[in-house]
This record gives sequence, structure tokens and C-alpha cells, in this order.
Amino acid sequence: MKVLHKSAILLAVGASVLSACGGGGGGGGGALGADPAAAAAALAAAGGTTGAATGDTSGGTVAGSGGGGSSPSVTGPGSNSPTPTTPDIVDNGQNVEAAAYRDMAKKLSQAAGIDYRYGPSAGAYAVGNSGLPTLAARDARTPLGSPAPSYAFYWQVGGPPSATSGNYSTNQANMLFVADNRAERIGVADFQVSGYMFNTFAQLPQLSWTRNALPGGGMDSANAINYRDQLLVSNDPIAVGRCSGRSGFCAQSLVAYQNGVIATSGSNTAGNPASVKLPANKVPTAIAMTNLSEFALVTVWDTTAMKGQVAVIALAGLCDGCDAYSNGTNGKRAYYKWWNEWMATYPGLPNMGDIAFMKILGYIDLPGVTAPTEIAVTTGLDQFQTMVSGDFVGYGSTPLTSNWQNFTGSGPHASRYAKGGMAVVISKSEQKASFIDLRPLFNFVNGVYFSANVTQTSNLGQADSQWPYTFANTPSQMPTVVKTVSLPAKPTAVKTTVFGSPQRAWIATQDGTLHIYSIDGFAPGGTASAAPSANVIAEVGTVTGIGRNPTSLGTSKGEPNSSIEPLNQQVLVNSRGDRKVSWVRFAANGNSGTIVRTLQDTRMIDPIAVEDADNYSNPGYLTSVIDYTGKAVRNYRYGPVIFGTDGGSCPKPNGCGLNPTTFNGTTYNIEYGGAMDVPGTPFQISTTNVP
Repeated sequence: MKVLHKSAILLAVGASVLSACGGGGGGGGGALGADPAAAAAALAAAGGTTGAATGDTSGGTVAGSGGGGSSPSVTGPGSNSPTPTTPDIVDNGQNVEAAAYRDMAKKLSQAAGIDYRYGPSAGAYAVGNSGLPTLAARDARTPLGSPAPSYAFYWQVGGPPSATSGNYSTNQANMLFVADNRAERIGVADFQVSGYMFNTFAQLPQLSWTRNALPGGGMDSANAINYRDQLLVSNDPIAVGRCSGRSGFCAQSLVAYQNGVIATSGSNTAGNPASVKLPANKVPTAIAMTNLSEFALVTVWDTTAMKGQVAVIALAGLCDGCDAYSNGTNGKRAYYKWWNEWMATYPGLPNMGDIAFMKILGYIDLPGVTAPTEIAVTTGLDQFQTMVSGDFVGYGSTPLTSNWQNFTGSGPHASRYAKGGMAVVISKSEQKASFIDLRPLFNFVNGVYFSANVTQTSNLGQADSQWPYTFANTPSQMPTVVKTVSLPAKPTAVKTTVFGSPQRAWIATQDGTLHIYSIDGFAPGGTASAAPSANVIAEVGTVTGIGRNPTSLGTSKGEPNSSIEPLNQQVLVNSRGDRKVSWVRFAANGNSGTIVRTLQDTRMIDPIAVEDADNYSNPGYLTSVIDYTGKAVRNYRYGPVIFGTDGGSCPKPNGCGLNPTTFNGTTYNIEYGGAMDVPGTPFQISTTNVP
């Protein structure tokens, strides 16, 4: 979402110190920070090829990209090697062994747990660099080194820098990693994926200049540091989740920690603290959030009862810095207009994602599933559908006691909230997938808010009888498992379409197959309808060739020069076993797909996760690859940079193009955006264009 917030204003104040640099992003400029001598020494130490200029002591080294960098020493033929084995918790019949289950539950945030959850790397398959290109890259430039003293903003595309910040926008990320030094790092990182300002575009992942004054220099999540200081969490994150879809709606992600705490992560403009804690015997393994942050769904291992469950957590968004229980009293900030968010606490309703309230409603048992490992969810609601004349519906509809009738029948807002949804849970060890109908939950919550019963919602609190009511209080609202299926190989990742039709769930298996499941009718969006038959849930097709051990599916958020809606018609597949990322595009009926783009680069040592960046006011077509044993996050650009309404040096329609690479007679239209080193081994990422 485009915004010129306080950080951009601070940058504008420092604009007078901008130094002119050579134009248009194509190379040359090197990396000049606040200390040019130090930067030059870093360049010399890197042989003048990687543009490694840090000026940063936080453990988040920025690696620019000069002539493409050196290739890692990776060898091996990668041909016909047998499928390697990794630690497991089941016997040969996929029956969970109690001792192994309970032991692994203690290690899910550690290297042993990552090994179990993400399976064999390319090294285990003997896949090396033979036949792989080293993609072209650009030097990092730093003329914008004065939003804060001695802290540089590295840019690569566009320029020369302008005198005004322009239509400022950034994509921010939270990343989880197993810290090398647990005494120094918490394992939850904040960083900038990409950024546009002053006629320049940064495609290098880097610490945000808006966060550098915080403890840890911006590498560590400010929220996570506060939780640790309060002895709420330790340095052991397991999973991160965020709602997905249109730009600007999913302001915060949630992080699950080994001790069962689920808490907000914060970003540079949305930092509300909120948390809940699971009982000690319930260990979280994955998080998914509904389209507009109405609910979080957390898969858990119950180590006492030996069963798999999904915890359902009601969420409410508020203005940044505002408190769920207090409007301007007890030293809290009074409610104010923040991206047209609600001016009251309404858990379970669509919101802008700056989560200020959380409550565990209860747990859904997963019949026949003991060890769930991943989850995806969709309500089918297009986030733009919640907008009224360009503004989110919340602000103008507060209080609901006076406005609830607008959301009923033929009222003007009757289609602006979700009427149901589908969650898909996979169990890697047990080779199963469970499909959960969320319609009972949405029917009940909507029925309270959009009726005379809305007065009940003023009794906000954590007790069963306080709003929102728990499953123990009102069991009829509990979502239902409508189907569980067995899979022919270990499922490793799952994702769903976001909105529209057809509605599909995609399940990747370790053998390199993407299974396509119909979930038509289970994610009705803003349309009230009867629940379909469980028979609708069926495998309707497969896609092969995606690579062995596909550990991550990323929502596709942009596709240059195409009329498709990538959120629903495309998905990114990260193959850890074959060190590649594939863009899979689906047919109009959703029942088949083809690979339309493949990313391979000698720098990617151990890709374990992939996430596409938002493309809103200033498209940049960047995807981020998490390199586990490579201990870095690496950006790659697959389309032009376009400076939206500003035009500048990258105007519509063509913008600033790519630096292609030709290797062995093949031209690769993807360029390397650079890397940020991580003080540990990273394994998950969640990004958004923050409001």
C-alpha cells in the first residue's frame, strides 16, 4: 500500500545530503556507505565481485552483487540418486511411535526439528552446480545514507536520486532462523525485502533504516525482544504465519514459539503487542491466518493425549499503539483513524492486520492424524471487497451497535465479510491431509455481530463466557473435519487459492509431485451459501517436474506482461532437493498446470522456503529464497521495476528491465537481487507491503 509515513518524512529531511550517483542501476557504482573507506575495504576483501559492504554490526550483513559473486563449492552429479532418509516419528506402517513423537516435539525449533520437518537437502541427493547458471546481478549503491547517521539504504535500480522521496513504498518481512548464538539472537528477524524512494529501487534484502536504532540493529524483531525481556518467550521460534492476498491488508504476522506462545511479530508501521499461550502439552507446528486476519489456525501436537489438533484463535485489529481494552485511558493511546480500521475491538471480523487482541477459542481434533506439520486456509474473500469508496469498511461502520443492519440481507455491506472457509492440514509422517470446514465458526460469529445480539460483544475477555465465546461455551461454532485423505508420498507443503473460482488446494509431496484438490464451494467469500458435499473434495490433477522434496509453496503475487490473476492461477514451488524454484501456472479449470518459469542459480546452496513480494504502487517482481545452510536470504527479480505514479527513471509501461543471463545457450530472464547474511540458519519467511 502506498504511504508516505513518518519514516519517509524523516528521510525527506535528510534529502539535502544525497550525493549524485551514476544513473540507471546497470552497474558501476559500487557500495558507498557512511564510511566510504570501510566500504572500499570490504569491496577489496571481496575481490571486487560481491559488493559486500555492511557498515552493520547487527549480524545482518548485506551482500551486494557486483559481477555475480562467487559460486559455492557444491559438487555431485545429481543423477538417479536414491531418495535419502531423514529422521521420522513413525514405524513402517506410518504409525506414530510415542517416544519418538514426544522427543521430536521438544526439538521442533532446533536443527533436529528442521531436519525432520523439511527433509533431505540437495546435498543428500548429490545435486551440485553442474549445469547451473550464475545469474547476472547489479552493484549495490548507497547515496541514500542519511535517513539515520551512518546507516545506509542500498539501492540497485533507477536513479540518480531525486530531491523528494516520492510515492514511498516498501515490502517488509519476518524471518525465522535457528540462531548461531542464542544469547545474542532471538531467531525472529525484521528486514526490508524491497523499497522505493527518491527515484531508486532497492532489490537487495537489507535491514530497514526505520529500525536500525532498535536493540539488535533491526535484525531482531522489536516485539520478540520485548516478549523475551518479559520472560514470555525464549530464542526458539517454530513457525510464522500471515494472511495473504492483496497488498496492504496483512500488517502483522504471528510467530509460534517452542513454549506454546503465539505472538505478534510487528513491522515498521504496525507493532501492536498481543499474545496467547497454549497449554504445556500442546506444541505448535504451523500457523495459517484467514484472508483478513479474522482467525489464526495453529496445528499442534498434543503430547499427553497423543493426537493432532488445530487451535482456533480469534483475532482483532486496531489502530497502531492502541489497546483492545482501553480507549485512551490508563495511559493508553486513544483510538484514531488508522487505515480506516475499526474504532472498537471486534475479534473474528475482517481487519487490516495490526493485531491487538487474541483469544484461543478451542481445539479441533484431527481424526486419524497425530502429527500435523503444515496448514493453509482460505475464506475465498477478495480483500478489496471490504473496501467502500477506496476505504476499508471498518472505520465508517463503527460502532456496530448502530450499523449492524448494513451487513445483513440486501444491506450495502452484506458481501464485505467472509461467510466460511476451508483449512487444509497435512501430516508429513502419516502421509495424510485433512480438510476442515470453517463455515460453522463464521456463521456463529457473523450471527452475533450482525444482529441485535451485537451488544454481547462488549463483554470482551478471556473467560469462556466472555466475547468471543469459546467452543466450551458454544460448541456449535466449532469447525468440522469433513474429509481426511491418504497420500502416496510424504506431503511437504500446502497452499490454497486466495479467492475466486475455481477453488483449489495444492499439496506438494516429497517425490516431486504437486497434487491439485478441488475445494469448490467451501470458501464462499462474501456470498452466503449452503455447505457443499464432502464429495467435492477430490484430487482433480497433478503437476510433475517441480523437483524433489518441495518444501515450500509461495503465493504468487505478480506476473509481468500477463492478464492472469496470479493469486489464484499460479504458485511458486521451492524444491530443496533439486535447488530450484518453479512457477506453476494452472489451467482455467484449475485441474492441470505447467511450469512457466524456473529459477536456478549457483549461489543457492540450500533453498528451503520461497516467498513472493507484493507488487502495488511500485511493482518490482521480486521473490525471496531462504537459503538454510547457506545462511542467507536471497532476492531474485523476474520482471521490470516500474515507478508507479512517479514515473521517474523507471516509468510505465516498460519500466527498468532485467539483466538477462545466457548460459549453455539458454537465456534466463531472472536477475540476482543480492543477499543478506543471517546469523543462523533461516527456515521460514513471511512478507507484506505494510500500511
